[in-house]
Amino acid sequence: MPAICKDSDLQEGQSRGFELDGHSFFIVRQQGTLYAYRNHCPHLGVNLEWMPDQFLDSDGRLIQCAMHGALFLIESGYCVSGPCTGQSLTPLPCEVRDDDIWVEL
Repeated sequence: MPAICKDSDLQEGQSRGFELDGHSFFIVRQQGTLYAYRNHCPHLGVNLEWMPDQFLDSDGRLIQCAMHGALFLIESGYCVSGPCTGQSLTPLPCEVRDDDIWVEL
């Protein structure tokens, strides 16, 4: 489980993408909790963001796929709208240790 960034680098309501050892993933902080997912749409297999670090819809309440607009719950990665409704993003375990965010790839 590698350290990805400082905990202070990811503010409330933000998302941030990372590439490490051939793995593409992102982290979202919502209501003080960190959620990490593989950056892979279950419908098309493409990366989700429309611009670097932009994984959330305009309200910042859902994860949105830039390719076809599918919407996923931040807390579970479950798709609630779009062509992959009922499928889910792949979660990654993450935690904060000594002001660093660690993600298990």
